[in-house]
Amino acid sequence: MAKNLVIVESPAKSKTIEKYLGPDYKVIATYGHIRDLPKSKMGIDIKHGFQPEYIVPDNSKTHIAIIKKEAKASDQVYLATDLDREGEAIAWHVAEIIGKKDAKRITFSEITKDAITNAIKNPAKLNENLFNAQQSRRVLDRLVGYELSPVLWKKVQPSLSAGRVQSVAVRLIVERERKIQDFNATSYYKTTAIFKAGNTTLKSELNKKFNSRNEAEAFLNDCKTAKFNIQGLTKRPAKKSPSAPFTTSTLQQEAARKLGFSVARTMSVAQKLYEAGHITYMRTDSLNLSETAIAASKNEIVNSFGAEYSSPKHYTTKSKGAQEAHEAIHPTVMGVKEAGSDSSEEKLYSLIWKRTIASQMAEAKLESTTATISVSGRKEEFIAEGEVIQFDGFLKVYIESTDDEESDTAKEGLLPTLKIGQKLDYDEIFSAQRFTIHPPRYTEASLVKKMEELGIGRPSTYAPTISTIQKRNYIVKESREGKARKYDYLSLKNGNFSCETKEETTGAEKQKLFPTDIGMLVTDFLVDSFKEILDYGFTASVEEEFDEVAEGKLKWDEMIRKFYGPFHSTIENVTSEKGSKTPPKEGRKLGVDPESKREVFARVGRFGPMVQIGKAEDEEKPKFASLQKDQSIFTITFDEAMDLFKLPRVVGKYEGKDVVANVGRFGPYVSHNGLFASINKDSGDDPMTIELDRAIELIEERKKAIQERILKTFSEDPDAQVLKGRWGPFLKVGKENYRIPKDTDIDKFTYADAQEIISKGPTKKTWPKKKTD
Repeated sequence: MAKNLVIVESPAKSKTIEKYLGPDYKVIATYGHIRDLPKSKMGIDIKHGFQPEYIVPDNSKTHIAIIKKEAKASDQVYLATDLDREGEAIAWHVAEIIGKKDAKRITFSEITKDAITNAIKNPAKLNENLFNAQQSRRVLDRLVGYELSPVLWKKVQPSLSAGRVQSVAVRLIVERERKIQDFNATSYYKTTAIFKAGNTTLKSELNKKFNSRNEAEAFLNDCKTAKFNIQGLTKRPAKKSPSAPFTTSTLQQEAARKLGFSVARTMSVAQKLYEAGHITYMRTDSLNLSETAIAASKNEIVNSFGAEYSSPKHYTTKSKGAQEAHEAIHPTVMGVKEAGSDSSEEKLYSLIWKRTIASQMAEAKLESTTATISVSGRKEEFIAEGEVIQFDGFLKVYIESTDDEESDTAKEGLLPTLKIGQKLDYDEIFSAQRFTIHPPRYTEASLVKKMEELGIGRPSTYAPTISTIQKRNYIVKESREGKARKYDYLSLKNGNFSCETKEETTGAEKQKLFPTDIGMLVTDFLVDSFKEILDYGFTASVEEEFDEVAEGKLKWDEMIRKFYGPFHSTIENVTSEKGSKTPPKEGRKLGVDPESKREVFARVGRFGPMVQIGKAEDEEKPKFASLQKDQSIFTITFDEAMDLFKLPRVVGKYEGKDVVANVGRFGPYVSHNGLFASINKDSGDDPMTIELDRAIELIEERKKAIQERILKTFSEDPDAQVLKGRWGPFLKVGKENYRIPKDTDIDKFTYADAQEIISKGPTKKTWPKKKTD
């Protein structure tokens, strides 16, 4: 047994750290949290100071047994879990379990030999304040989840769940969607001129946008006989400064923009880079770089680009309530430009290296030129702008991306040689009809940015929050096709005016966050009934109180008590008979069915959004129809709803049986003789209009796909088949599935083998449990 035991969170770190420390040290992992609140009950003793009841999950018992055994046989135990609040909590729980509260606590922001050996030489004690900050978050979130979720079950729909930060994040997305739904686009006319300037051309924009086609047309007609002169020329120096090194949120944002990574993927890849010793700790809101990192950056910049490119800088953290004095995310060795075990790691590492190096480089020096072009007989002027890089500075390495979706005219490069009074002839002047743009929908990255701006959540919570609200189906991340839109294009060329109607695609969305109907319904109810809990400022103030607990300025149980009293009173009020409004069971009234004279509603049912004719208490049972994927109960019109009742629709006959088009729980489909084939609306197919030939094509494709899944059949029982599954071959008999052992030779698999498997019973179906916190 080793004399010294080092306990870390992840087994991926173990070998690297053990290699740095030598044979007198053994490094083992906890595999994450080893104790937590129970899943089957609240686990908070409210009457006795909100004391949590911690239990050991089944999947941690083996790890704990190993930790106890090794700790008992070691002279010294070092708790080397991560340096944030979650890591401190894990270290605290380990110390309690092994009975060594005096165990030495060591932290490091990078897994390098120097960092590890320095940490061993300078151990500290467990930080009770940091542990209490994590504990208070866990307790408070459990209280909210366990008390709020049953209210949703009673007032909105069974099996729903709510979370303190998650529900606020959903609210952001819902409110943005409502602004988009309420937005009315207005059109204007943007005028551009292409002038001849010697042997080249000069592109310029008119300094006025016209509100109507008549105004734009009148201007172009005036330009037929107008004279164009350079009225003014201004040159001014400009500078661009590099961005600060990455924090958790800025890394998530930039990885999304440049690499297309989801927030969760960014954190997973960054974790691997950290554990392999390539980058510093990836959960941080600090912009600080150590003097060692700054000096290493300077050395790399001078050697690679020259001394004039070096400009060492210290960045200060501006984010409200910034946590522990961590460093910004940066490479552990600045001279290593490439690292990672796969393409994802290589791309993310390159992004981190470039951003870090650029942050320590000189400003870019530019010269901006603006030319003003007069139009005789008119007050308006054309403006041409150009920008020339005189010294590239940090731009040699890195250019930051933005979330700005509005397309505006980019500045030209070097403008042609011009002089005051110079006459210009136009090649073309055109005025294109443009439309105002609704507020952009959130991406994962821009949602993280907004949450950080509002002070909602912290570096360790952004990714799990966004993942949770997607898993709960309150929001979806998807791309949506745009729609065709016609616009006017007015042109003046060679003295001739022309007008044509062109077509463009508008409203296309790529990997954006959309609220689901249930997400909007839940948000409306929570905002109406729990205004404070869903308030952005209140949520941010709770985060600040967690920070005060971490700093030892506030006792954690006092913080919880202050929160819980008003919260629980609101719960009791809302659940009472006189409490908050319950969304009407029938949902949103759309109109009256002209045939049955019964009311038509749009609502969320057991299997999702739907429309309904009639009420449950009517003599005749209500009729139901599921909404299509791109429809919402909040925006569907009466006519669109009535169209849904035209389904199921008999498309025609095939092989003597009806071919039927319909919409079900999993979307639109066609069915024939018990076989169902999905309709992919992205291909242009629609259950309302699909024709027989296309329906037959889908049916035959589905038959072929099913046939290709069949690996084996048995003459003894036609219902028994060996099918190709996601996790390997499995046995299907009727509606039951049976697991086939791995490495089974299917070619030699007999009906007797099948019967033996059947005798052991079907594969148990495991459904994900609903979380309440």
